[in-house]
Amino acid sequence: MFNKKENFSLAKRIRSFKYALQGIVCLCKTEHNAKIHLVATLGVVVAGLVLKIALNEWIAIIFAIGFVWVAESFNTAIEYLCDKVSPEYDELIRRAKDVAAAGVLIAAATAVAVGLIVFVPKITTSATVCPRTTQDPVHR
Repeated sequence: MFNKKENFSLAKRIRSFKYALQGIVCLCKTEHNAKIHLVATLGVVVAGLVLKIALNEWIAIIFAIGFVWVAESFNTAIEYLCDKVSPEYDELIRRAKDVAAAGVLIAAATAVAVGLIVFVPKITTSATVCPRTTQDPVHR
């Protein structure tokens, strides 16, 4: 059974993308934190476009966003599997879920750090280029 070699099938590869997309849709529809990640992702992308971040900054932002989404996906998959395997309370299942959630927290904290490194200099530079003064007659 495990030693049987299957021939390459383009149709099967396309179907595997379909299943992956179904997983993304399921994640976004059923998980509250995924909805928060989606809003944060859109906000960061818009901020990157508005602030015209550099290519290397986009690379860091894209990896940070991906890191969070991968962590959230694995966390959700682990939770589903744990709930199926052990519907009743189990200390090891609780630990597994806690560790998976910690992975999401670590990924999110890393993404926030990357976002601060990329965006804070842009925002502070923008604010100092056009400082408002009380002596400006337009702003009195």
